[in-house]
Amino acid sequence: MAKKKLERFADIKTFPNVFEFNYSELSKGFGVNGKWNSAFFKNGHPIVLELGCGKGEYTVGLARRSPEKNFIGVDLKGNRLWVGAKQILDEQIANAAFLRTRIDFIDHCFAPSEVSEIWITFPDPQPQKTRARKRLTNMRFLDRYRKFLKPDGIIHLKTDSKSFYDYTIEVIEENKYTLLDHTDDLYAVPSSRPLELTEIKTYYEGIFSSKGFKICYLKFRF
Repeated sequence: MAKKKLERFADIKTFPNVFEFNYSELSKGFGVNGKWNSAFFKNGHPIVLELGCGKGEYTVGLARRSPEKNFIGVDLKGNRLWVGAKQILDEQIANAAFLRTRIDFIDHCFAPSEVSEIWITFPDPQPQKTRARKRLTNMRFLDRYRKFLKPDGIIHLKTDSKSFYDYTIEVIEENKYTLLDHTDDLYAVPSSRPLELTEIKTYYEGIFSSKGFKICYLKFRF
């Protein structure tokens, strides 16, 4: 297993669709910041992020469905990220890329108004109250997203954690953000929601769904 991980880490350093940066490098100026479309995607399409993308199931799935948008999966774990990056190389999907870095540094990776949407798919809910600052919908992170999200940009959250879902709704209400859609049981009844919400599933969503966990979803903007 350790050998396989090392091989994958070596692989992604050669992948043209993977960018790797630590804070030291980012603080000196990230060359693609503000130039994702012109320097990499070579088009002017809206940019969509998947934060904590893991194996990149949503990044890959969304890129397949929406060629009119560009997608970037963000994660620190290169072993998992390799799976999605290899897949889009093999399938020659031109509107997807991956960024390997800590989400704490995400505001250094994009220019103001460079991103149109953010997907947060099955993040660690950090259930302990003492770890609330690590939740990806905590204000510490939302303030970072606001720096590069368009004024009318949208944030999506999918989670199996009802407490994390409730926490995020509280954050939205307390800060008077606009809650556009929400449900604590996405698959309860047929709905008119976009099929990308139910037809694309992450590795963890598959596990939680098979165990009978209800899947929560919400969408909001600042």
